[in-house]
Amino acid sequence: MTVATLRPASFTFDQRRTAQALLLFAAVLTVGRNVLPDALVRLPEWMVIPFAHWINTVFAFARDDLGLMSLTRAFSEVVEFCLDVTANLLYGKARWPRLGPIPWVVVAGTAAVVGHALGGRRLAILAGGTFVWIALMGQWQWAMETLSVIVVAAPFSVLLGLALGTLAWRFRMAERILNPALNIAQSLPHFAYMIPVVVFIGVGPKAGAIVTIIFSVPPMIRLTLLGLRGVPSEIIESGKMSGATRWQLMTRVRLPAARTELLIGVNQVIMQSLAMVVLASFIGMPGLGQKLLQLLQALKIGLSVEIGLTIVLLAILLDRMTKAWAYRQPVHPAAGASWAKRHPHLLAWLVLTAAGFALASLHPYFVEVERKQALSLAGPVDAGVDMLLTVVAPVADWLRWFLITWVLIPLRDAFLWLPTTAVLVFVAAIGWRVGGRRSALVCLGFILPIALSGWWDRAMITIYMVTVSVVLALLIGVPLGLYAAARPKRAARALLFCDTLQTFPSFIYLIPVIMLFGVNDVAVIAAVVVFATVPILRYTIEGLRNVPPELVEAAEMSGASRAQMLRHVKLPLAVPTLLVGANQSIMFSLFMVIIAAFIGTQDLGQEMQRALSSADVGKGLVLGFAVAFIGLLADHVLLTWSCKRVALLRSQTS
Repeated sequence: MTVATLRPASFTFDQRRTAQALLLFAAVLTVGRNVLPDALVRLPEWMVIPFAHWINTVFAFARDDLGLMSLTRAFSEVVEFCLDVTANLLYGKARWPRLGPIPWVVVAGTAAVVGHALGGRRLAILAGGTFVWIALMGQWQWAMETLSVIVVAAPFSVLLGLALGTLAWRFRMAERILNPALNIAQSLPHFAYMIPVVVFIGVGPKAGAIVTIIFSVPPMIRLTLLGLRGVPSEIIESGKMSGATRWQLMTRVRLPAARTELLIGVNQVIMQSLAMVVLASFIGMPGLGQKLLQLLQALKIGLSVEIGLTIVLLAILLDRMTKAWAYRQPVHPAAGASWAKRHPHLLAWLVLTAAGFALASLHPYFVEVERKQALSLAGPVDAGVDMLLTVVAPVADWLRWFLITWVLIPLRDAFLWLPTTAVLVFVAAIGWRVGGRRSALVCLGFILPIALSGWWDRAMITIYMVTVSVVLALLIGVPLGLYAAARPKRAARALLFCDTLQTFPSFIYLIPVIMLFGVNDVAVIAAVVVFATVPILRYTIEGLRNVPPELVEAAEMSGASRAQMLRHVKLPLAVPTLLVGANQSIMFSLFMVIIAAFIGTQDLGQEMQRALSSADVGKGLVLGFAVAFIGLLADHVLLTWSCKRVALLRSQTS
């Protein structure tokens, strides 16, 4: 094989010609917009389908006639009982079992011991140090309010995901039903989950816990299905030959063999839970998220940075500990070892716990550090921000003015100016180009309901913001990925940086951009660009690193220069992986645009927040499905293109 054989994906002549004809028709509709009938520019009112009214009717029937409200209330009472227990133990709320609060020194010591057991000294320092930081900064109660919900929600999500994933593995029909539901669920923005919960449960900690359970279940289902399917057949045969029953085969053979995938699922559940608990402040969930929301709205940057650092530390800690648990191999002590040598971590925990309770009995400082006793970075941070702004303010102000006046507003107006029919034809053309008639119909199936919902203009503003953000993220992420992939050590550092950034809840990205640009579209775009650049950087590095070495050697032997090798060998072979990164970037951008709506955008997210405040389930779900369909449309186009690209490359390299 030579370098010249790596050509772009080929399509049939008829497929290409039909797509070109549709693109030409879309261009004609766009150019002739001023002479088009109004019905072709925007769908007339009589064509708008009352999806929201239908959904509200179904919800009212389920709530009032089917007794779903009684069922949800019964479940919420169970969750509330569990929350009362964790609230009492972690921050002393006057509920059963009336044993708390556990002193912060005991919690920090316990975290350090668990960290050492899972990952050694470095993880122990990170675990214990995180809780020491939280205590000394006077954020103990807020952090424990957040963790008390995660401690309850995560086990519910894991058990539910394990059950549904096993059901999907066992029955093909269940998998066929769950797969499209999971695709939509993982494309819905966070707020779409909150609105039905507010209607059935209300607001407060139990509503936050229940929406967290619902939101974090999908990854556990997928990883359970993946793990059970990946169990080697020889292991199953060994279990059968040993006389194991079906239940024993599941509990003692299949599930242990799928341990790594299941624990990665637990990791994803916990990270998703933290992300949702922070955002559940919009429905009255107390804790770090609620405090951060209040501080951001008041533009108190110093205190926001303090809370943000705590959330980031918790996210990194939970991610590192659950991943260490997933990849940890069992350790067996030597035969005849003493109890202390067989259980060193348990012994260390008992000693530290006793010492912690002793300190707590001597002084209340070791139970909880009050705000007046706490350390604070707010003053130095605010002073540093003021100094920074005096330097960069002229540049930031000019950049904000330039982007809003000459880039963002014209682009937004251009997207809104496009006739609805031209956009529909353009989407069909793209679908036809990548996958023929079927893909064109699938793409229309995603975009047409948005046009028929009556939220077209808001959706176009969302698409404009995502498009601008993803383009900028590509312009930043791809060159950085090319630079990082050139050296193995550089690539490893960049991937570690990406891993760290991906653990941050999305709220965190708003702090620096609000500090620099204030509350406007530029701040939203900047936050989305940072958030969306991470997957592009990661997948650019991974795509270039996974190019088969024999192809690189063949290119070198043919006399290709470094630039030729990159342009004609590495990048073409990395395109499928790059498309996965672009797909992830689009999904990240959609979620971030919706979350950032609270600082004043005019897209679907702003309307979704209004639906949340008025508990309008129908409107909220219609808006949520509109966001999901935008993401699924991009996912279908990029996945179809990627699959064709992979098939072509395989045929060329075989």
